[in-house]
Amino acid sequence: MTDTYMYLIHEPDWDSDAFLGERDGVPGGAPESNFPAHQAFQDAVVRLGARLVGGAALQNARHGGQVTPGAGDRALDDAVYSDGPYPDTSEVVSGYYLVETDDEELAKRIAALVPTGGHIEWRKVFPIS
Repeated sequence: MTDTYMYLIHEPDWDSDAFLGERDGVPGGAPESNFPAHQAFQDAVVRLGARLVGGAALQNARHGGQVTPGAGDRALDDAVYSDGPYPDTSEVVSGYYLVETDDEELAKRIAALVPTGGHIEWRKVFPIS
């Protein structure tokens, strides 16, 4: 059975805004040529026999936040919001990949290949469909 694994990239936040509004959306060139370590990772996943099924970089934490929903039917009315970045941590989730493989040991090895300035958390995705 093929399983899907999510790789969460934990690292110091990055200046995503510097990559917006430039030629092709990335300073100095097209997006596919700007992040060579991530392209090399994607190529390695294929060479290892797994399949990349999703992934994205997340913008700087200042473009998001955290919420603690209220209880029950008061989820919105009693929600407590806070803006990012979060002072209690030096790292954020800056992006993720979704990879399919039927080999749990391979999933672990793939985690070590994900480019990061911090660490990678990998988790098997719970099958809901």
